[in-house]
Amino acid sequence: MSAIRKIPLQTNAGDTADLSSYDGKVLLIVNVASKCGLTVQYEGLQTLYERKRAEGFEILAFPANNFKGQEPGTNEEIRTFCDTQYGVSFPLFAKISVVGEDQHPLYRELTQAVPDATGEGPMRQRLTERGVPANPAPGVLWNFEKFLIGRDGAVLARFSPDVTADDPRLLSAIDSALAARA
Repeated sequence: MSAIRKIPLQTNAGDTADLSSYDGKVLLIVNVASKCGLTVQYEGLQTLYERKRAEGFEILAFPANNFKGQEPGTNEEIRTFCDTQYGVSFPLFAKISVVGEDQHPLYRELTQAVPDATGEGPMRQRLTERGVPANPAPGVLWNFEKFLIGRDGAVLARFSPDVTADDPRLLSAIDSALAARA
């Protein structure tokens, strides 16, 4: 089993967890935020989850307030927002830090495993034009960056916030991971 599966986590409800309960599944780990221009990606992620879940696919959402305070809510407020605004049914974890000195160990492992994101579009340039310092690789660029984990727990790919749930590159990578056996 991959070491990433043993990293201690906390669910949105406050329960202790780790990724071992998802052994044998393909995971898409996404850092999310409720007050971001990319928050609408929840809709596409939910659709993707509904389409692929029966094949052994899970989306795991990790709220983070690292980027311009775009996730200020409590875990309960975040859950309510996700339920009422987007009907999110995929697992939601407790708010964590995905960059900086207090970076959660999960994100430390993810960014070390795959330092560069696929599909970076105009996001970095838009941030720079707005005077927002963009994290250099391997740092997470912004909200809604995605990491694909194979059935065996290996980190397979990383996708920039610009890559939406219906992007052919992401879908192809997910389908390949689902076709592989642990």
